[in-house]
Amino acid sequence: MQRLISWYRDATQAQDGRIPALDGLRALMVLIVISFHIWQQSWLTPSIPWFGRRISLDFLLRSGYIWVDGMLLLSGFLLDLPYAQRGRALPSTRQFYRRRFFRIVPTYLLNLLVVFLVVALPERRYATPWAATRDILAHVTFTHNLFPFSYVNTPLNGALWTLAVEVQFYLLFPLLARAFRRMPVVTYLGMAGVAFGYRAWVGTLPDTSLYFNQLPAFLDVYANGFVAAGVYVSMRRLKEDGWSRVLMTVCAGLAVYGLLALCRAQAAEKGGALIRMGQMNRRFLLSVLLSVLMLGTSLGLGCVRLLLGNRVTRFLAEISFQMYMWHQVLAIQLRTWGIPASEFTLPNQMGDRVWQRSYVLLCYLGAFAISVLVTYLIEQPIARRFSGRRAVKST
Repeated sequence: MQRLISWYRDATQAQDGRIPALDGLRALMVLIVISFHIWQQSWLTPSIPWFGRRISLDFLLRSGYIWVDGMLLLSGFLLDLPYAQRGRALPSTRQFYRRRFFRIVPTYLLNLLVVFLVVALPERRYATPWAATRDILAHVTFTHNLFPFSYVNTPLNGALWTLAVEVQFYLLFPLLARAFRRMPVVTYLGMAGVAFGYRAWVGTLPDTSLYFNQLPAFLDVYANGFVAAGVYVSMRRLKEDGWSRVLMTVCAGLAVYGLLALCRAQAAEKGGALIRMGQMNRRFLLSVLLSVLMLGTSLGLGCVRLLLGNRVTRFLAEISFQMYMWHQVLAIQLRTWGIPASEFTLPNQMGDRVWQRSYVLLCYLGAFAISVLVTYLIEQPIARRFSGRRAVKST
């Protein structure tokens, strides 16, 4: 019995900067984003049985891209946790940049190199050597989301725009985190004000495709991550009891209800322009609901924490960064290479169920295998070697 209690505490309680329940939320958000990109290629829409009915998950897949915002929110939350703990010395900025560099850059460059050599060059996706050079330079400097040729029209990995946003935010983070610690209200209002003002300006443009996912449009998302980190630290200092855990679990349940309603509304948007505007208009509310969900599950009932924080979800969270980087380009290339084969030129549009199921399975398994290999053979060894410890996941 004592061993069981010890295992339960280890699995559900935060320790060494790791909050077990967030492993499950990270894995879930990445899974939804991955499923959206695979659905774009397969058109296979799953449903789940529910008391004699079948509930379509179409709305969840169609709006799956918005969960990228949740990944950025979680990043802001985890990054700010050390700063939210009053009475402790501020973390070293030099160490922060060192850990972030070796956590992201080596496998990011590997991804670029593989896609360039295996896909872009053999398929002659660049019209001129200069087109290839400028695209690579933009990606290497993490400015590729700023230019149409390297964001909207890149022959490389389209999913990597989020890394540009993250790295750009890293450059500002130590300053913002210190400012938030000293002047939380002023800093929050400043970050949120910039985000709302920027999104309002983008809404006046005839074409928003290059601008709606730039860093300024996410500053309120990161700010809400800062607030959630502060609330988490404050609540952890209070004595937990059964009623507080029940209350937090109820809050998490209400957040899920709100998130599902938001996903349905976003999925109903038609046309690229309206989809982008809907995403921007719902971004703040989405980050608030996700913040409540993060806090509610992290501080809620033990059964919820155990469901989201266990060995399986920890493993999935560890490989989630690589899953995110590799899944989309793999899905697109499998279609391009005709794997698996089908009698139809456009098997997704023809509703070839055998092809759809086989294709989706190959996408998930292929991305999973690549992610496991890259995570444990390259990413983590480099992080341990040069960062001095296993890096806390924040991307």
